[in-house]
Amino acid sequence: MTADIGDAQTDAWSHQGAVSQRGGSHFADLIEQVRRVQDAVVAASLPGDATERVARHLAEIADILAVHEVGPLDAPAGARLDLPGRGHPLLPPFVVERWTEREVRAHVTFSRYFLGGNGAATGGAHAVLFNEILGRLSASAGRPLSRTAYVHVNYRRVAPIGRRLTVEAKVERIEGRKRFVTGRLFDGPLVVADAEGLFVELLPGQP
Repeated sequence: MTADIGDAQTDAWSHQGAVSQRGGSHFADLIEQVRRVQDAVVAASLPGDATERVARHLAEIADILAVHEVGPLDAPAGARLDLPGRGHPLLPPFVVERWTEREVRAHVTFSRYFLGGNGAATGGAHAVLFNEILGRLSASAGRPLSRTAYVHVNYRRVAPIGRRLTVEAKVERIEGRKRFVTGRLFDGPLVVADAEGLFVELLPGQP
């Protein structure tokens, strides 16, 4: 059975309550503009006066945001399962195509922000992507929340930025509190990277 990740009732993070409207109707655009800024900052080489002007504007924006700071469980960033990368600027903006109790298929395009060098995405972006998808899959289908014990990533080929890549993941086995999950990142038919992760179910009251 395919789960709708926008429905909190199918996700182990349902304790957060309904989140599809958290942040309001313009939150998706806000995150999109933040991602544009991230790409633009790492791509630009500004003259001194422009650097000062941009920094001043960003400081003003930060001051506005600070006035509306809320607790971690109330913030929309990271909780918007209906948005690419859960609406969190740190996460690569992956888009889920299929999410079942034991398997995931998604796609992602690494932008300039994730450039490592020579047109290739930095390896850290792969690791963050795998940790996010494998970790959430381990706690899907009503399984209790878990923490990452390890995620081992094998880098097979260059992952180009600006190109749509495919991500696949599946739960391989569950042994008591241990959940073993694997994933692969594809550029067309070619495996760019693969990963194996171990996630351990949290004990009652464990943070």
